[in-house]
Amino acid sequence: MTPATNILLALATPLIGAVLIVAAHRVPNVRESVTMVTASVLFLLVASLTPLVLAGERPEVTLLEMMPGLSLKFKVEPLGMLFGLIASGLWIVNSLYSIGYMRANDEQHQTRFYVCFAGALASAIGIAFAGNLLTLFVFYEALTLITYPLVTHAGTEDAKRAGRVYLGLLVGTSIGFLLVAMVWIWHLTGTVDFQPGGILLGKAGNATVGVLLALCVFGIGKAALMPFHRWLPAAMVAPTPVSALLHAVAVVKAGVFSVLKVIIYIFGVGEIAGLKSVDWLPFFAGFTIIVASVIALRSDNLKRRLAYSTVSQLSYVVLAAALLTPLSIVGAALHIATHAVGKITLFFAAGAIYTAAHKTEVSQLNGIGRRMPWTMGAFTVGALSLIGIPPAAGFVSKWFIISGAIDGGHYLALGVLIASTLLNAAYFLPIVHAAFFRAPDAGGHEHGEAPWPMVVALSITAAMTIALFFFADLPLRLVSQLVGMRYGQ
Repeated sequence: MTPATNILLALATPLIGAVLIVAAHRVPNVRESVTMVTASVLFLLVASLTPLVLAGERPEVTLLEMMPGLSLKFKVEPLGMLFGLIASGLWIVNSLYSIGYMRANDEQHQTRFYVCFAGALASAIGIAFAGNLLTLFVFYEALTLITYPLVTHAGTEDAKRAGRVYLGLLVGTSIGFLLVAMVWIWHLTGTVDFQPGGILLGKAGNATVGVLLALCVFGIGKAALMPFHRWLPAAMVAPTPVSALLHAVAVVKAGVFSVLKVIIYIFGVGEIAGLKSVDWLPFFAGFTIIVASVIALRSDNLKRRLAYSTVSQLSYVVLAAALLTPLSIVGAALHIATHAVGKITLFFAAGAIYTAAHKTEVSQLNGIGRRMPWTMGAFTVGALSLIGIPPAAGFVSKWFIISGAIDGGHYLALGVLIASTLLNAAYFLPIVHAAFFRAPDAGGHEHGEAPWPMVVALSITAAMTIALFFFADLPLRLVSQLVGMRYGQ
């Protein structure tokens, strides 16, 4: 098969899987087998493009050209390759986890759940392989719409309210800001194609670049930069596999990926470095990092704490991108990967605790590590990664972000990163301590681990979190291409 064919098949595979899932809705075992097979095939298709990208090739295909400078096209470059591998790889593990969770909790509308999940992955791959801003926008909107039924899955008033916030903020920001920016960029340059070095050089003044950057960054609401972050904690009413999708596999990763991609390929890192009109972005990102960390520290509900942790960690990527140094750009791209495996592990653990012990609050977790050692062991690994303690993967990306801050003389950003690391430790380590070193609360019912598919899935992602620390060669080789560095030299 040609690379162009592989790109189209990667986009089509989740959609074909969704049709087959509907066809098998009366036989749950077949339906879930279709989900697992579809996820595996998608990963193999995406992975098959990796050697080409590593070799410097950029496979592409154009679906439709509407007018000069405006087309639906796909082009696989290093950042999109990394995001595609993350999304497709974690879909396999999330599918295994979902089988255990949905059955153990006797969730309704399971076929709709798996169909929407497949649609979300198709949208995520479209975003990853987008060759221009228009294609990214189309699939960005599709991802919002296909995940809305997942957020409102429970059908309760709280779920419907959360869905309105989710849809209102994400569609409102994308149409009100990002669409305006895209039209403006096309008017200035005659194209919206992603190009190394950006497309705005000589086409827009200092002030215009600053306004366009603001429209793009705040228009990509999935990046959860304050004040457009409320959709993310609101969406925690959804089942835990959906929370994992939102936080690790597709949605928020699509947000920070899009911000990073726009900065690299529309604005150009070297072209906007030093412009006064873009100096505001590190301050917004730093503010989000600290404030979200403080809210997480004060939250007793476990999923709410993890949600605000995500808001904070996403802004690590935005902050690193805003520093506009080669090392910080590498760190931003790596953090998309390291946060994905660490945070999905934490949400898997939270869902396992709810399923096995029916506990949702941090204050209820005393001694739970004695009854659920695999779950809390995996939780510990995920927590260490987000804090940035080796040998967990988060250390690698934080190392590059901090190195980029020092390299560029951004000492305020360095202070934010240090303060955030201390706050991360403050809201994660007490959970680990209470789980393993405190006696269980009196009156709690006896329980063991969650169903085996959930335990296997969270064990796999915990192992991935450790493995990514020791075997970071592939992502480093990919992201080094973003800044023209030759990895290993």
